[in-house]
Amino acid sequence: MEKNFVKVQSSKDIILSISLIILGVALAVLPLGGAVNVTGICVAITGLILIFLLKNGYKDSSTGERYAKKELYYHISMKNELIAHVAQKPESIEAGTDESNNALRLVLYYSEKTGKAYLQLFEYVPYKYEARTDMMEYSLVQVHKLIK
Repeated sequence: MEKNFVKVQSSKDIILSISLIILGVALAVLPLGGAVNVTGICVAITGLILIFLLKNGYKDSSTGERYAKKELYYHISMKNELIAHVAQKPESIEAGTDESNNALRLVLYYSEKTGKAYLQLFEYVPYKYEARTDMMEYSLVQVHKLIK
């Protein structure tokens, strides 16, 4: 299954940027003194920049549905076990805790709105991660342990 997820702005990103702009304009307009006005201008400019830079959400390019992304890291000794679990029973995968040794990366895209989740396992070879499994679609209930 070939899925393509692209980074997009989430609603949190938009709310944060607009809040900074409003706060900055309020500080710049209020007659509180020169330093506060300059700070307000800087905060408003930061909000404007963040509107274009913040992209913490993901969108399926074919359907337009929005997803959140989570990455879990595992030791290389778990490779065969993880490949088997990703292919057949994702509910038996334990959340990865080995961030110091990130030889295997399990990427999870999930949407609570649609109830879908997509899993794919990657292995680190020098300078890049290469896919070891196809992108697999599951229900959100099956991968609930990984989302926590």
